[in-house]
Amino acid sequence: MLSTAELALAVVVVAALTFACRLAPFVLLRGRRSDLVDFLSRTMPLGVMVVLIAYTLDGVGADPAGGVPALAGIAATAGLHLWRRQIGLSLVGGTGVYVLASLLLG
Repeated sequence: MLSTAELALAVVVVAALTFACRLAPFVLLRGRRSDLVDFLSRTMPLGVMVVLIAYTLDGVGADPAGGVPALAGIAATAGLHLWRRQIGLSLVGGTGVYVLASLLLG
């Protein structure tokens, strides 16, 4: 069994490694431009959104209590993003619409 100090140390080490792994690509690619980086900067946002939509719709059936909130949340997120181009607004607004629709239909 780990002591409290050992557990705290493990959490700090894991957090530091996670932060370093997330920071490394930005540090390593700073000031460097390539065709690959340009391509990824153009295509990754759309790719990430496609994956998120697929994940959201996974397991959603024809039941209105499951499908309607998911589709409403996706539509609200896309609409807000097209309107304002602010990721925070899009995520919060889409999530809010999803939760509200889930509460009303659930």
